[in-house]
Amino acid sequence: MSTVAPMTGEPTSMSLREKLQLQAMRLWPSVFFYSVLLIIAIVVMYLPNAKDYVGADNDDGMRLVEVRDFLNGQSWFDLMQYRMGLGAGTMMHWSRLIDLPIASLIRFFSLFLPEQRAEAVALLIWPLSLVIPSLWGMGLAGRRIGGVLGMHIALGFTVFLLVASNRFLPGSIDHHNVQFALVAIMTAMLLDEDHRPISYAVAGFLAALAIAIGVETTPFVACVCLIVSLAWAWDGKPFAPAAKAFGLTLALSISLFFFGTVPPRLYGAVTCDNLSLGYYSLAAIGGGLLLFAAAFASGVSRALRFVALGGIGVAVAASAIVIAPQCLHNPLSDLDPMLIDLWLNNIQEAQSIVGAMHQDPYTLGFFYATGLFGIAVCIFRLLHADRVRIHLILLCLLGLSWAIAAFQIRGSTFANQLAIFPLALLIIDMRRVSNADTENGAAALSYILTVLLSVASVWGLVGGFIGSRIDNSQAELAEAKEKPGCASPEMIAPLASLPPGLVSAPSDMGVSILRFTQNRVLAAPYHRNQGGMLTEIHIGLATPADAEAFIRGTGVTTLAFCRDFPMTLEIAKLKPDGLYAQLEKGNVPSYLQPLPKPEGSPVQFFRYVPSGS
Repeated sequence: MSTVAPMTGEPTSMSLREKLQLQAMRLWPSVFFYSVLLIIAIVVMYLPNAKDYVGADNDDGMRLVEVRDFLNGQSWFDLMQYRMGLGAGTMMHWSRLIDLPIASLIRFFSLFLPEQRAEAVALLIWPLSLVIPSLWGMGLAGRRIGGVLGMHIALGFTVFLLVASNRFLPGSIDHHNVQFALVAIMTAMLLDEDHRPISYAVAGFLAALAIAIGVETTPFVACVCLIVSLAWAWDGKPFAPAAKAFGLTLALSISLFFFGTVPPRLYGAVTCDNLSLGYYSLAAIGGGLLLFAAAFASGVSRALRFVALGGIGVAVAASAIVIAPQCLHNPLSDLDPMLIDLWLNNIQEAQSIVGAMHQDPYTLGFFYATGLFGIAVCIFRLLHADRVRIHLILLCLLGLSWAIAAFQIRGSTFANQLAIFPLALLIIDMRRVSNADTENGAAALSYILTVLLSVASVWGLVGGFIGSRIDNSQAELAEAKEKPGCASPEMIAPLASLPPGLVSAPSDMGVSILRFTQNRVLAAPYHRNQGGMLTEIHIGLATPADAEAFIRGTGVTTLAFCRDFPMTLEIAKLKPDGLYAQLEKGNVPSYLQPLPKPEGSPVQFFRYVPSGS
């Protein structure tokens, strides 16, 4: 691009500053710039101190185990984890749609790197690559509601949010980072004020993909469907092309993912924690009926359109009651009460706002304050009839995400993510007011405070600072993280000297044993493995004599005892005469033969030798 020089009419090149300003107004150059900044920050902050190339979360290690099985020939349709749990194993609820790109990266890098190095490089690239679509969705949404400035605020706040998160760190290969990107792009599509069919087709496809990847975002997808349906019922013909694009794409895409990932023998099965007949039928019926209504009822009155929409709602609700009534409540509520008390209630991301308040009140600001601030802004805007459509959409999505976060902390990521948009609009207005009256110190201070309070990381830093000054346990937790854990490869090394067998170990060790050895494990922290987890707990609670019956009956060849796990200590406290309590006191029954262990190791492995052998 060029400008024309005065008098001569000759073109003159744009200055470097003008070129940079032009690039800063465009979406993709801005996304690339912020993505590079974020990736560099993540690599510099976390990679030098990384002790492992796999993320610290158990799900990251379990995903790698699943990917390895896939690479070693396990069928695309076979999600059984044969080395976990009782009997033949445990059917996992994860999707091959995440396994596939990770496995492809590992296979590609293994062409010219050793196997472990290929894994390390693949697990470095995968989560960092997801930064780009995530920022693209956030930047596009910010631009659609607030122009160029809204785009940069959304991108900047997202960088601060993600650099403080563990979702995009090297080795984070669970599906939560993909879900972040999907939520960002779906939100951007809904904020298309021109209602272009392509935007809503993309939203429909991503809604189906989100269901296929993991059911955590199913309430969000339901909210997206509701927003599109209500927009059609309100607007009628002007919105009909968008509604038809969404309904058709949702119905076709969910069909593609269902028949492409679910094994034929399970077509009629209903499970509530992954894509099955239940979620497939509801999405396909809802999408198909919305397509039909938009095609044939867009020209009727608004009242009749809402009647038609009510009919669609009744049909979907009736289908849910008939096909998947068991999915109308929380699947985790079916867990054994003992597992809820000893396991689920101790998982931070599964805590409610009340549980978090008791467990670590200093984190509440990071998890909840920004989302609540965003909800308050949306309500205030709506009361003043300010950009009603935008704030209604954001209030629906954000309010739902915050409510889920209040029930389970894991939803706070999406609440913090979606709060960025109403707060970006607020900051734009506060900046305009402050710039209009540069002598007004109160306006400037309000603007600065609004910016600071809109960043979840600021709440986290303040909470962490207060906690470190008041609660000594914070320092103790930080110190404990530096000690070698029972699940580290060095601590699990003694198993390498034994033939592969069935290991009874605390559930938090299960994934590492699967990853670093060829053994089977009774317990790993997954709700579908109730039988294995309960058996390990009962072994620890039973008297040494009764514990041997459990061990012999299940075929356990090795037992692991780690006093560093809170769940193990809790089991020992519950039954002072139980096996774990006796091992804690140093009373080892004759049928357990201690294995050599590294010096200072907190875990002791025992080989089971049947009594009388």
